[in-house]
Amino acid sequence: MRFQLRKCSKCFQYTLKEICPKCKEQTISAHPAKFSPDDKYMRYRLAERYN
Repeated sequence: MRFQLRKCSKCFQYTLKEICPKCKEQTISAHPAKFSPDDKYMRYRLAERYN
């Protein structure tokens, strides 16, 4: 039960449930991925973001 807060990607509603109570869509975790200085794929993610 570390990350309980979830966000609906359709209506952008925050909830604690797996399914959005407003639009009945699947929710995703509202927390960013953990940062690692040894990230092997950082170059590719940054290239995709800024190109």
